[in-house]
This record gives sequence, C-alpha cells and structure tokens, in this order.
Amino acid sequence: MERPRHFEDYQIGEIRKTHGRTITETDFVIHAGHTGDFFPHHMDAEAMKASPFGQRIAHGTMTFAIGIGLTAGEINPLAFTYGFDRLRFPRPVFIGDTLHTTLTIAGLDPDPKRPDHGRITEEVRVINQRGEVVLACDHIYLAKRRELIA
Repeated sequence: MERPRHFEDYQIGEIRKTHGRTITETDFVIHAGHTGDFFPHHMDAEAMKASPFGQRIAHGTMTFAIGIGLTAGEINPLAFTYGFDRLRFPRPVFIGDTLHTTLTIAGLDPDPKRPDHGRITEEVRVINQRGEVVLACDHIYLAKRRELIA
C-alpha cells in the first residue's frame, strides 16, 4: 500500500501511468453477461465484418471499468471517489488491443460540502498500443486535509 496522502500532498501536473492490459474475447463475453448488453456491435462477429469497424467493438462500459480498474494499484486510505465527469470514447477498442491509463492532476480545489477535505480533479486517459486515446474523462475525488495547528 502507498503512503497515505493528504490533499496538500498532491500537485497540479503530477502524472501517474498504469501497466497495460490486453483485451480478450473473454472480456467481451463476461462483460455482456454481467450487464445484459449483448448488442450486436459487441457480440456478432459476422455482422460487424460488414460495418465500418470491420470487427466487434468493446462495450464503452467495459472500457471504462477496465481503464479505471487499472488505476487501483495506488490506494490512499485518506481519499475516496466523488465521481466522474465528461466521459467520452473517442476511438473504439477491439479484441487484442492493449490498454493503459494515464492520470494527470488537473485541479485542486476546496470541497464546498466538506471543509476537512479537498477536491482533486484528475484527467484520465485510457490509451491503446498505438498511442490513441480510447477513453477520456475527469475523475473527481476527495482527500482529507491535514489538521491545522492553531
């Protein structure tokens, strides 16, 4: 486990990169089973041969789950997720693609609801083996502030 980090320990521009993970057909099947999303774009190889993509494309929700899951290597007991904003999928993900996630601290703000916490905005980019961004979003999380000594 990483050392606990207070809000004041984060710096704008700080970058973290994850290891890679290759997407498999098993990922498609398991995700479809978990979600009930058996849409042909994800599950019908023959139909997708005639599509502009030429093959099946990953579920956006699967790309999100895997891309964010890769970031779980750093655990801070003083912080927790508040949510995700501006989620988009600029390029498709295919079976055989290898993804990694890059996170950049883009904002440090007071939390208006919790004065003992600060709000951190982290730009999330999930990137394939060709260097293409396949998912972009902002992760907002809260981190405990240091006790102020009077």
